[in-house]
Amino acid sequence: MPERLTEMLMDTWTPLIILWITVLPSIYMAPMNQSQVLPSGSSTGLKRLNEEQRVLHRSKRGWVWNQMFVLEEFSGPEPILVGRLHTDLDPGSSKIKYILSGDGAGTIFVINDKTGDIHAMKRLDREEKAEYTLTAQAVDRDTNQPLEPPSEFIIKVQDINDNPPEFVDGPYHATVPEMSVVGTFVTKVTATDADDPVYGNSAKLVYSILEGQPYFSIEPHTAIIKTALPNMDREAKEEYFVVIQAKDMGGHMGGLSGTTTVTITLTDVNDNPPKFAQSLYHFSVMEDVALGEPIGRVKANDLDIGENAKSSYDIIEGDGMDIFEITTDAQTQDGIIRVRKPLDFETKKSYTLKVEAANIHIDPRFLGGGPFKDTATVKIVVEDADEPPVFSSPTYLLEVHENAALNSVLGQVTAHDPDVSSSPIRFSIDRHTDLERQFNINAEDGKITLATPLDRETSTWHNITIVATETRNHSQVSRVPVAIKVLDVNDNAPEFASEHEAFLCENGKPGQVIQIVSAVDKDDPKNGHYFLYSLLPEMVNNPNFTIKKNEDNTLSILAKHSGFSRQKQEVYLLPIVISDSGTPPMSSTSTLTIRVCGCSSEGIVQSCNVEAYVLPIGLSMGALIAILACIILLLVIVVLFVTLRRHKNEPLIIKDDEDVRENIIRYDDEGGGEEDTEAFDIATLQNPDGINGFLPRKDIKPDLQFMPRQGLAPVPNGVDVDEFINVRLHEADNDPTAPPYDSIQIYGYEGKGSAAGSLSSLESSTSDSDQNFDYLSEWGPRFKRLGELYSVGESDKET
Repeated sequence: MPERLTEMLMDTWTPLIILWITVLPSIYMAPMNQSQVLPSGSSTGLKRLNEEQRVLHRSKRGWVWNQMFVLEEFSGPEPILVGRLHTDLDPGSSKIKYILSGDGAGTIFVINDKTGDIHAMKRLDREEKAEYTLTAQAVDRDTNQPLEPPSEFIIKVQDINDNPPEFVDGPYHATVPEMSVVGTFVTKVTATDADDPVYGNSAKLVYSILEGQPYFSIEPHTAIIKTALPNMDREAKEEYFVVIQAKDMGGHMGGLSGTTTVTITLTDVNDNPPKFAQSLYHFSVMEDVALGEPIGRVKANDLDIGENAKSSYDIIEGDGMDIFEITTDAQTQDGIIRVRKPLDFETKKSYTLKVEAANIHIDPRFLGGGPFKDTATVKIVVEDADEPPVFSSPTYLLEVHENAALNSVLGQVTAHDPDVSSSPIRFSIDRHTDLERQFNINAEDGKITLATPLDRETSTWHNITIVATETRNHSQVSRVPVAIKVLDVNDNAPEFASEHEAFLCENGKPGQVIQIVSAVDKDDPKNGHYFLYSLLPEMVNNPNFTIKKNEDNTLSILAKHSGFSRQKQEVYLLPIVISDSGTPPMSSTSTLTIRVCGCSSEGIVQSCNVEAYVLPIGLSMGALIAILACIILLLVIVVLFVTLRRHKNEPLIIKDDEDVRENIIRYDDEGGGEEDTEAFDIATLQNPDGINGFLPRKDIKPDLQFMPRQGLAPVPNGVDVDEFINVRLHEADNDPTAPPYDSIQIYGYEGKGSAAGSLSSLESSTSDSDQNFDYLSEWGPRFKRLGELYSVGESDKET
């Protein structure tokens, strides 16, 4: 066996001899759990296994083969010998046949059935399959009978360093804060090697940095990347490109390697304070600038970015701290200076401010480097502007009595030009606020006068707008509202609040309150209304009624006696004088109508007019109206019925030129047959009414006008019907205005002397199928056509 192996190795490549000798002791190993019987020519090591076999007395199976390993990626001019199978039952007479089955048997691994040598036919890759399980058996060559049970064994593919390390997740990106101390963790990379990590150093990796020193370092075995220099400044360099190498074989010479890149970005920290681009800023602003309007921007630059670059601005000193304000623009981080209060060039022409910019987010680690703020000076110059006039008051309130005389002065408005030039002012009224032109104003001094009389009861307040305009510049205009209150004077007499009508019961008692009335006054005295009620002097001693003033400023009407009667007097008129307490007092006379009514025993009014006497049976006026309405409705129904009947009986043929269209005339009456001789008179065909002219049909009006044809003279009843019909047919065919009216006419008269006899089948004893219509062709072309129609009908029935 060793001699055979030596011969095989001598045929292989020379560089592999040393490796093969290195693994030679591991090739000759006994199979597990199987007995072996070796020939006398075996090596010393195998003899020792025989001794162990004899001690165990396990001689049932006599398999002998080498422990089988094969190098991956091994190739040569001949198949590589993996090992040899041999049994002690083989006497060397070539009667033993070796059979191999299992993974790759016959394709990857081939056995010599005589010698038991196993060869690998292909180059193997351990990364694809690390081991193969096969089964060997010895059988009789002649009978194919197994000499021993089959035995299973494994061929392992032995690894060589043929795979370089790979960074599966590369390239990498990492961040680390700027100004970090040495040894700050950055990131960790990982490489993988497909070689066997158990056998040898093929998968033992060592990491190193090829590019990126001296800024970063890497742990050789853990692949942790750390900072190697302190205080790396992002503002100086923000991004670093690092190349990492992983090498197998423990980093020794001859190992394979792989590389990856790591892009390391320094993140910002707040290590830089804001700094104004200039220490002094100059701005100018017109004095009429609107409040809140920006007048300038200042900028404090910060080398940091993001939140670390955000700054807030404040005015910390200056003579305009209450006039101006500064805010931060969130987008540009500028300081925007705005006007808080109105500016006045005539009062102050310039302002000086001290502005401070400070970081919002402070990193305590860098406070030792100085304060994270900066200041700058801002000078603001106010420029003169042509300002509009300024009224002495933002609003005016005037009062005037409603009886004030025309052209009387109600009040005065004043305004001045705030500019140094001090232009004269002219005043006017905005007529959109005084459409009725009730007021005027003096254009020079602003005095408001009354143009038309005022009435407080019509309008208590008048709101007008006064316009002040500079005479030198008409575009400079100011407006001010003026409210004018109309004061009341006692110019309206009191009167009844509503039209009162009192009702007095015939069975009323003396002193009974008939009605309580109240008065109103359009005036509005300061102390409220107080009314005085009285009767006319000539009615003071009224025998029927009296009045009584109530505490709530109302008046009660009382009856002096009882026994009032409607038959005697139905209505009483009571004049009442109402006076107010104004200066001068105003009064008016209002008449109260008192109606005598019939009442129930409880005093409830039932009837106040004469109908109770006119209708003793108890019918009210409402009942009479209802009866009358029913009679009128009945008469209307009768008139409609008669009208419809008249329209229904109108004749079909009209004798006038009335344009009647779109009428549908329906003929749905059927005749009584040939026995009904009264159904139609042959004289109708003679049309005696149409002799002297043509009468139009009612359901259509001909479009063409034609000359009436000459009527025929009346003929006696014994005329030949055939001749009569032919004449009428000729006239109808030659008349272009005769429409093809569809109608049914019943003719009970059959004429005399007809060769055909009666056409009726009522008394006929033959059936329809026995009739022959050929004789109709002898009567002329029209009857021939009729015969053909009947013949066709009979043939259709038979079919």
